[in-house]
Amino acid sequence: MDRWTGRVALVTGASVGIGASIAQKLVEGGMKVIGVARNFQAIADAAKKLEGAKGQLIPMKCDVTKEEDILKVFANIRKNYGGVDVLINNAGLAHDAPLLDPSSKTSDWKNMLDVNVLGIAICSREAYKSMKERGIDDGHIFNIGSMSGHRVIPSSKGHFYSATKFAVKAMTEGTRQELREAKSHIRVTHVSPGVVETEFAYRFTGPDSQTYKNLMALQAEDISSSVIHALTAPAHVEINDILIRPTEQSS
Repeated sequence: MDRWTGRVALVTGASVGIGASIAQKLVEGGMKVIGVARNFQAIADAAKKLEGAKGQLIPMKCDVTKEEDILKVFANIRKNYGGVDVLINNAGLAHDAPLLDPSSKTSDWKNMLDVNVLGIAICSREAYKSMKERGIDDGHIFNIGSMSGHRVIPSSKGHFYSATKFAVKAMTEGTRQELREAKSHIRVTHVSPGVVETEFAYRFTGPDSQTYKNLMALQAEDISSSVIHALTAPAHVEINDILIRPTEQSS
C-alpha cells in the first residue's frame, strides 16, 4: 500500500458491510478515504474509531440515486482533497420484485437500476474526469458486482437484481476498453462475491432469512482483502475479474 499512502479513495455504500470493511482497510493502509452513504452517522462513528490510523476516513452524505448528490461529493473532494485516485463502486441493493409477478413494483426495478447501474456509471465518469484533469494515470476503479452477474439462479425474486449485476459486468469491461482506447493506465477491477454475511439478505428477504444458516458464508473482510490484493498488484498487472464464493456454495 506504500504507493497509495496519502492518496484519495472514494467508497460508496461505506456505512455497513463490504463498503465499511473496504473503507477501513484503505484507511489502515494510509489512504484518505471519502466514505459516502445515506447514513452519514454510521460513517462518522466509524471515522472516530479509526482516529489514529495511518490514514483518515472522511464521511459525506450521498444518495447515489441522485446525480446532484454525486456531483456535490466530487466537487467537495476536488475543492478540499484535490481529487479521486481510487473509486470503489460498492453501493448496491436488491428488492424482491420478480419479472412477471403482477405485484412487482416498477419503482423497485427503477431503484435497483438507479443504485446498481446508473450510480456506478455516474461515479465512474466523474472519477475518470477527476483523474484525467490532474494527469493521474495510475488510478483504479473497482465495481463490486455479484455472482448473480455471472449466472441466473432459479429464484424469481432475484431475476431483476441479476439483470442489474450483468450490467455491472458489462460496464466494467466497457470501462476497461474505453480506458485502453484513451491510452490510459488506469486499471479496472470487477469483484463478484457469492454469499457474504452482511445485512444484505435481511434487507432482501426479510428478518427471518435463513441464507446465512445454510452454509459458512464469506465475511466482509474476505471481500475487502480481495480489493487490497488487486489494488496493490504491480502497476503492469490489471486484475479484471474476481469471483469469490464460500467453499460450500454450489453455484
